[in-house]
Amino acid sequence: MSKRKLSRQQRWRVEKVQAERARRADRRDSRDSEKLAAGEYGPEQNGRVIAHFGRTLDVRPEGSGDAVRCHLRANLEGLVTGDRVIWRAAHDARDGVVVARGERDSVLERPDARGQLKPVAANIDQILIVFAVEPAPHANLIDRYLVAAEATGIAPVLVLNKIDLLPEHGGELRALLARYEALGYPVVTTTTERDGGLSALHARLAGRTSVFVGQSGVGKSSLIDRLLPDEELRIGALSKDSRKGTHTTTTARLYALPDPDDGGHPGVAGGELIDSPGIREFGLTHLDEQEVTDGFIEFREFLGRCRFRDCRHRQEPGCALRAAVERGDIHPERFASYRRILDSLEDA
Repeated sequence: MSKRKLSRQQRWRVEKVQAERARRADRRDSRDSEKLAAGEYGPEQNGRVIAHFGRTLDVRPEGSGDAVRCHLRANLEGLVTGDRVIWRAAHDARDGVVVARGERDSVLERPDARGQLKPVAANIDQILIVFAVEPAPHANLIDRYLVAAEATGIAPVLVLNKIDLLPEHGGELRALLARYEALGYPVVTTTTERDGGLSALHARLAGRTSVFVGQSGVGKSSLIDRLLPDEELRIGALSKDSRKGTHTTTTARLYALPDPDDGGHPGVAGGELIDSPGIREFGLTHLDEQEVTDGFIEFREFLGRCRFRDCRHRQEPGCALRAAVERGDIHPERFASYRRILDSLEDA
């Protein structure tokens, strides 16, 4: 769909609104500075952004305590859920102001409507790629998520949900899991239909900040609902006709998981989760051919060994990747999946 062209008057109105917003932000920042100078805010302290609402943030004090609604100073841009910040609480304890952002260990980005990368969450330890027995997963879809995760530098973990629906001997899914485990990827199996069905997931989440990604209907919201029994999370029903789910989460938020070893009280030891539509919609459109190639971890030892430096691993003679496939060092289905991903990016 082509963009609608604005008239001169419409452009003037847009510019006027943007200028007024900038003036309001400057006035708000000036008032915050005056309050800071006047001692109306307490000392600086560490915190973590648990939700973002435009120019305001919910900040959780380091250690413990309820979240505080904080204003964002005008010279601070680009803060996202999961960021570590320096903030000061008002003396009435009702609000606060964020004065600085701490360094990020990691950042998860996705393209915006213009194709430019924007951060959606920060300081994440692992990306949990959730798929399920139903709707049936496809290896190419899992590979796409793995490539996207590898590009972030954040460790991916495969989570097979709804294992209560698996056939007795596991079938093709078990063989598929074994293939990824052989590559070194952690694999966790879960179900909400049996006692202890989330034990392995609890162990994997403990002490880490995680995000869930995966296609609709695999049970991400249902898992979070069980992991966070005190939170009000909406769960989308699985369509009886299409067997595909619907998106339900609307706001990026960081949740502290209950610590099973501490009587179920929320805390860092129990781990943290960030959930957001911007994270779930995890794609490859921002990656180039080399980044996709690097995302297949078993390719790495063979890259740079092709006869031609510009080898695209198609039909070129002396291709080290294709030779590795023929020797059995690279699984042929993974290589075929790699080629399908590149073809889809070229088509796009």
